[in-house]
Amino acid sequence: MTPDPAELLDVACSVARQAAELVRQHRSHGVTVADTKSSSVDVVTEADRASERLIRSLVLEARPDDSILGEEGDDHVGTSPVRWVVDPIDGTVNYLYGIPEYAVSMAAEVDGRVVAGVVHNVATGVEYAAVLGGGATRDGVPLRVRDVPPVQQRLVLTGFGYDREVRAGQAERVARLLPRVRDVRRMGSCALDLCHVAEGAADGYVEEGPHPWDWSAGALVAAEAGATFALLPGSLVAPCEGQPGSVVAAAPAAGWDEFTALLADCGFVIEPRE
Repeated sequence: MTPDPAELLDVACSVARQAAELVRQHRSHGVTVADTKSSSVDVVTEADRASERLIRSLVLEARPDDSILGEEGDDHVGTSPVRWVVDPIDGTVNYLYGIPEYAVSMAAEVDGRVVAGVVHNVATGVEYAAVLGGGATRDGVPLRVRDVPPVQQRLVLTGFGYDREVRAGQAERVARLLPRVRDVRRMGSCALDLCHVAEGAADGYVEEGPHPWDWSAGALVAAEAGATFALLPGSLVAPCEGQPGSVVAAAPAAGWDEFTALLADCGFVIEPRE
């Protein structure tokens, strides 16, 4: 039997809320850096690990046959067509510094296609959710992208990786972009950035290098709110296995072509080689 996306969303929301509460409790007792990943500034906290352990436990309790792909732990391979793509804290550096822009992100794939997703802002309690073909919501209220302004009036969100050379390349591209738009913001959470596009708090988002656990849930929220989302070819980071590109981009569908042309002009996107 094909899993019901609405039922998967119910599981995602329940688990994400419990994980968010755990993350809040950890922060009230102080944040402990447990390890680093790609560089000395790419940190993992004890809360990241505790959150992912809880998420895995709760998901497998509810759906023991499913697979799980998480940021902090080994993959769990199940026997059902459902795979959960999980970020226990997206925006860990914000969490470390107390900047209220970090989230638990959970997406449910069925046969490789995301059909349900939730992004729960831990600091504020705001919850973004979506079901494939069923629209997107913020705290239960339907979302819609902002009307598309001219390119020079667009507010664009972006982010930076942790590798020094990649960051330098990203900064060069943002420097080319900045004079051509209203402004650029760096908020610190890919998942929430995509949700901000969905709710009309930004006109576009671009970043090279995020992983599927960063964008899977937020991408569905953005798309169900009227945005176009795509993985586009870049030159700074190798694409994740099985992905068509390393540049994560989203913008209201009505302004997508202009947005991607701008990204190409600024060097974010390259033409695929023949």
